Amino acid sequence: MISREFRILLWVLCVHLAGIYLFTKGFLLTRLALPDRGAYANTELATHKRAVLLVIDALRFDFIAEYPPEPASPFHHNILTLPRELTAAHPEQSFIFNAHSDPPTTTLQRLKGLTTGSLPTFVDAGENFGGSSIHEDSIIHQLNAAGRKIALAGDDTWLTLFPDAFQPNLTFAFDSFNVEDLHTVDEGVIDNLLPLMQHHSWDFAIGHGLGVDHAGHRVGPDHPVLRAKLEQMNHLLRDVVAAMDDDTLLIMLGDHGMDRMGNHGGDSVLETMSALWVYSKIPLSLPEHTIPDAILPTITFPDATVPQRHVQQIDLVPTISLLLGLPIPFNNLGTVIPELFNRDGSSLQKAMELNAAQIRHYLDAYRSSSSGKELDAAWHDFSFAWDDIDSMDGNDRLVALDNFTRLALSACRVLWAQFNTFLMSAGLAVIGLSIVAGWALYSKLRDVEDDEWEKWVDDKVLWSFSASAVGFAIGYPTHIMFHEYLDGVATHQTMLFAAAISSLLVMITTTRPTITLKSLKSLPIFLILHTLCFASNSFTVWEDRIVLFFLISSIVPSVITGFTAPTSRLRYRILGFSALFAVCTRLMAMSTVCREEQHPYCAVTFYASESSSAPPIISLLLAFPVAIAVPRVVRRILRISKSDSGLAATFIPLLLTPSLIAGTLFWMLEWADSAQVLGDMGDVLRVVRTGLARTAAAVMLIGGISIWWTSPVCLAISKSQSSGASATQEKTEVTVLGFANAFGSPYLMFWLIFLSIVWLMTQLSGQIVLGLSSIALLSYLEIIDSVRDVHGLNAAFTSATPSSTLDLTNTNRDLVFSEIVPLALLATHTYYSTGHQATFPSVQWKSAFVLGKTLSFPFSHVSVALNTFGSFLLFALAIPLVVLWNLPPVPHPRPKIGASALRAALGMSLYFAVLAFGAAACAAVLRRHLMVWKIFAPRYLVAVFELGVVDVGVLVGVGVGVGKVGREIGRVFGKVVDT
Repeated sequence: MISREFRILLWVLCVHLAGIYLFTKGFLLTRLALPDRGAYANTELATHKRAVLLVIDALRFDFIAEYPPEPASPFHHNILTLPRELTAAHPEQSFIFNAHSDPPTTTLQRLKGLTTGSLPTFVDAGENFGGSSIHEDSIIHQLNAAGRKIALAGDDTWLTLFPDAFQPNLTFAFDSFNVEDLHTVDEGVIDNLLPLMQHHSWDFAIGHGLGVDHAGHRVGPDHPVLRAKLEQMNHLLRDVVAAMDDDTLLIMLGDHGMDRMGNHGGDSVLETMSALWVYSKIPLSLPEHTIPDAILPTITFPDATVPQRHVQQIDLVPTISLLLGLPIPFNNLGTVIPELFNRDGSSLQKAMELNAAQIRHYLDAYRSSSSGKELDAAWHDFSFAWDDIDSMDGNDRLVALDNFTRLALSACRVLWAQFNTFLMSAGLAVIGLSIVAGWALYSKLRDVEDDEWEKWVDDKVLWSFSASAVGFAIGYPTHIMFHEYLDGVATHQTMLFAAAISSLLVMITTTRPTITLKSLKSLPIFLILHTLCFASNSFTVWEDRIVLFFLISSIVPSVITGFTAPTSRLRYRILGFSALFAVCTRLMAMSTVCREEQHPYCAVTFYASESSSAPPIISLLLAFPVAIAVPRVVRRILRISKSDSGLAATFIPLLLTPSLIAGTLFWMLEWADSAQVLGDMGDVLRVVRTGLARTAAAVMLIGGISIWWTSPVCLAISKSQSSGASATQEKTEVTVLGFANAFGSPYLMFWLIFLSIVWLMTQLSGQIVLGLSSIALLSYLEIIDSVRDVHGLNAAFTSATPSSTLDLTNTNRDLVFSEIVPLALLATHTYYSTGHQATFPSVQWKSAFVLGKTLSFPFSHVSVALNTFGSFLLFALAIPLVVLWNLPPVPHPRPKIGASALRAALGMSLYFAVLAFGAAACAAVLRRHLMVWKIFAPRYLVAVFELGVVDVGVLVGVGVGVGKVGREIGRVFGKVVDT
């Protein structure tokens, strides 16, 4: 039977998900893609019959630049040199550009832009691991419509986007998500593209290599492996150029760049500056015809000294279309590249006029669509720029045409920042009311009598779910009546909102907690300050440092209590464990990754360097000692309450320790493979570490949980005979070691199972951080237990009946919210210290391949989720320990562990619900802020993922772990008493 705690926490999770869904649908809308097709083909401007599109994934501009940044890197500069050599020798045939890749800089989104000429949306980034096919007009569709044959060799993402576009006998696709495989895809391109060049059974050939991108992810840009990949690509280019004829056009590009760590996905300069090289064996630009400088913008790469020609990556779409005699795709917003049409006095103007007419046609069609009103604010500027073209001639006309197309692009870039205020307001209302309801439940549970709380919770569950069902039913007719006022709101969204609001209002009105001056004075100041940080972009950027300050400050009241403790033992315990807690959290803060905005005031220590994904030497040295030390520290802490017996005596040394060591060994082998310290043994090391990871995960998830479920108690029970009052009378004495922590110690074993799984998914530096955070957790549990003892003694000294006040059977914990705050802050601090930030590039994609060498659903996705948000899961699971730690199972009165654990879970969920509400509200208010997509939107996404993970964590912890511990302890001590 599902426990009442599980049901009420499930309700909390559901209303949170409803609010998150509604707000997100309003905040992160997708772009409207018109279904029309470009129809006008101009063959006068065509120069080639065929084209080769060679995509070198993650080829940053400076990798091919003639003047790279200073100082030049020996690993990625001046290596891929053929483009600049041919440009210097044949400037009328060879052109190098610094191409801007619109964020999000993920491969699937960039391929959409490269083929359609349109802009991706912020929310599209999530599709990179499961994208759908492209239905809007694209250069691939135009090629097929013209009867052109398309060949493909390389990344199979193209097949996802265009499943029926390629000739079956000319398609050689390879898996794109095995980051550890640096060679298979590239060798597939080489082995199949070059033979295709020998015959002309195709009209458009695509080669897409992944080695450069995978090398960046795996070892970073400053590594010999990347140098070898660039050398390989340089040889490939030479072979392709040698095989070309005069009717073939070569376009080589990077779909995006890479940051200093070799990652991508965000919008930093290094991620958006990609390489573009166009080469033809016949002249495309004649020097006697000049082009106005106004339409030839330049840009200087970071740390370089010479500006380079700058284009938008989507400019390739109209350019290639016209050079091949195809219609420009209907949704294109790119501008033709002038240099490639500068052959006579009229070609460039003709190309730009066709381009401008296509974009004008697109804007007219968009304005006539259901989303057309989005263009109203900019339509006057569009009309003025369009009319300005007719009044110009010569070079001025070229400038006017360029101004119009660029104005359209800049205005439409704003369109993927469109919002639905109805849905955003609905989402905020649901999340806000869920906070009120959560606080009402948390507060009222403290006042419910011990023998009434179970019935009280059952009533709340029944009323809340019943109200949601009624609200869901009412939502449909409500939407029908008011749909004309609910612009952009679907029927199911109205029904979901009505269900959530009805349920929340019923919960709030039936709970009605008592609001007192004391409760108002106890408002959590750190939670309020933490939430207010999201209103400032600078505070959000530096949240990792702010959280550390809050975390250390949150235990100051305990330290003050320690100094005033009535006994030296309690004083030493509080101050000693507080010092240990502070030391652990400060050491965790030494592990950092840096946001782009934090430079130059931040140094990367989580990795070996800012441009490497390898662990630092200190992590390699400390990883194994920490993996061995953590179980020993756990046993040492348990020994304080003599709870290191029973399950703990076997679970810790025989399961936990080997599991942690196995997790560390996995990442050691991964480092050895990446650094090639054992030579060419990559395949062997991959098999070994995959087997190791799968074995460790299976042992803990199957074996560990089975053993814990069978016998979770950490007790040593012994019996002895002693003489009674008379010589013939004997008494049986029962000794129970671990009695004082009978509830906390078995639940800790449950928690350690999840620690071992998250440990496996975490890189070496992060494992050290997890070890320190585990010690900090145990230290904190001892701190609050000692502080409670101090309060108990002080109350006894001031009480008229000190004996009853000191009664050890008074086991019901009066939980206060301030005891939850440090663990919530510790979860956030651990998130940042394990190498994460609220940015896309900080996602550690290596973790997707812990359980296998290829991407596999759902294991790869779960692995990345545990790596990223594992800290929140662990501390959500740990929150019941705040009330279970050092709690003895005395018979009278029976400890109210269910209600106490439920209050702790509600408090933890409440903390992160407030953060999510604050992040959502600030993102909504600042939705027109310059940094909304760079700072506020990513932080909102992290906040809602945090809340979801915490809700799941407390659901499992209280609904499963606490319930099992309570039943088992009751069963064990029932037998002892009966004996």
